[in-house]
Amino acid sequence: MSTPWKILPRCALFFSLFLRLCVADVGTAAYYGPPYTPTVCFGGDTSRFPPNNLFAAAGEGVWDNGAACGRAYTVRCLSSPTPKACVNGSTVQVKVVDQGSMLNSMPSTNGTTLVLSNAAFQMIASSTASIINIEFAQV
Repeated sequence: MSTPWKILPRCALFFSLFLRLCVADVGTAAYYGPPYTPTVCFGGDTSRFPPNNLFAAAGEGVWDNGAACGRAYTVRCLSSPTPKACVNGSTVQVKVVDQGSMLNSMPSTNGTTLVLSNAAFQMIASSTASIINIEFAQV
């Protein structure tokens, strides 16, 4: 028979893994198109972009005085004012490459939590939506 002291480490491991998977924030996302030139992160060096064009600009709530540069987030569409905009069950992992308020091209909606590249946005939502409600977590 197992003693509680032998079971406790297994339970602690299970709950730590479970809690890590369940921690996420909610916010909004928009999208933007070229020119993709980072004005704040990486000093304008576009070679630092992920090769698959799955990147984002951080809104003020995520920006963290520039500490968001280079962070990776998993993003999922929850809902949108545009009917059936979300791609069910789809997530995208993006890397923050810029500050949302400093973009060279206009986002589909200003003031969102994240502004996704066109490629990233279209993986989780239809481009007919200018804004979506998202769940996001730092990777």
